[in-house]
Amino acid sequence: MERHRITPRAGWKQKVEKVGLVFHTLDDGSGNYWDESAYYEFTSAEVDRLEAATEKLQDMCLAAGQYIIDHNRWSDLKIPVEAVAAIKKTWNDEPPALYGRFDLAYDGKQIKLLEYNADTPTALLEAAVVQWYWLQDVFPKADQWNSIHEKLIAKWKDLKDYVTQPVSFGYVPTVEDEFTTGYLRDTAEQAGIKTHALKMSDIGFDANTFTFVDLENKPIKTIFKLYPWEWMLKEKFGARALDFMDKVQWIEPIWKMMFSNKGLLAILWEMYPENELLLPAYFDGPREMRDYVRKPLLGREGANVQVIRNGEKEQSYGPYGEEGFVYQALAPIPCCDGNYPVLGSWMIADQGAAGMGIRESETIITNNRSRFVPHMFR
Repeated sequence: MERHRITPRAGWKQKVEKVGLVFHTLDDGSGNYWDESAYYEFTSAEVDRLEAATEKLQDMCLAAGQYIIDHNRWSDLKIPVEAVAAIKKTWNDEPPALYGRFDLAYDGKQIKLLEYNADTPTALLEAAVVQWYWLQDVFPKADQWNSIHEKLIAKWKDLKDYVTQPVSFGYVPTVEDEFTTGYLRDTAEQAGIKTHALKMSDIGFDANTFTFVDLENKPIKTIFKLYPWEWMLKEKFGARALDFMDKVQWIEPIWKMMFSNKGLLAILWEMYPENELLLPAYFDGPREMRDYVRKPLLGREGANVQVIRNGEKEQSYGPYGEEGFVYQALAPIPCCDGNYPVLGSWMIADQGAAGMGIRESETIITNNRSRFVPHMFR
């Protein structure tokens, strides 16, 4: 893996906007979110290793889900008691699930799991579409690990007989979330599924029929939601979502609460100690680790993450942490030209490992200001 500097395409902003990426610049105008002044180059052998690692991690996480259920590890993950029955039922019934993103550290030698974004992963449009068009313009004879778009459409085709149309796509009205759900709607429609967009705040509940409804008072039968389960369960309709789970097909299903929780890292290490893809991780503190990261169990975008390295502390701040923390060994994230890259490896349910997107930061903590940088391989 090598990082190269390169001159951005002429008119690059218009080019990325044309394929849907309108949030290419940071909100405060201080820099770019989409950064094509650099790219990462891999060998085909490295891509094969990353793909195999992603598949292996998925198998390990599926085994961990059963382990959590069999050993009642709900309190470790701070999953509400009232959600347990629904998690167990959906785990056994196997309702539709769509995707997830493993965040990996890779230094050219070791591949290590940082976390699994399994419920509401973002940076999807950038990985699936925007960097692909960049490749066609800049390196048309090179390749890219990227079959995300095709595999999403294939997955929706598999789900066509299992969902109720039109499928609702629930989102919070931010630019990124609206365009991400818009892109996912497009992949579903290319698979022949009718869809419509719906703000999460516009979902209602009909107390007469015990169904969730849209703004036209039509029952919602299947809904993809770019909204975390842990947030839903804290809101006024959260209890109704649990009580009437059989009335709505939620994508992602509620069992994803086991995987979107950083406590999964400690469970995996407990199950697979010394596995080459994992970092030591614990619920009860850093134990013997001298260099480690403290992560909130339900944290997002690198908020309230603490890094202890060489006796010094690096801290980000944010609203998470009341639910508890997991302590994970510091990963071998390389410093490339003053930047720390994290590889987001996408998994499409039943379709396998699908591709990669790279976020890089000037600090070792990836956050909501981290840049997306394209990649290629030869």
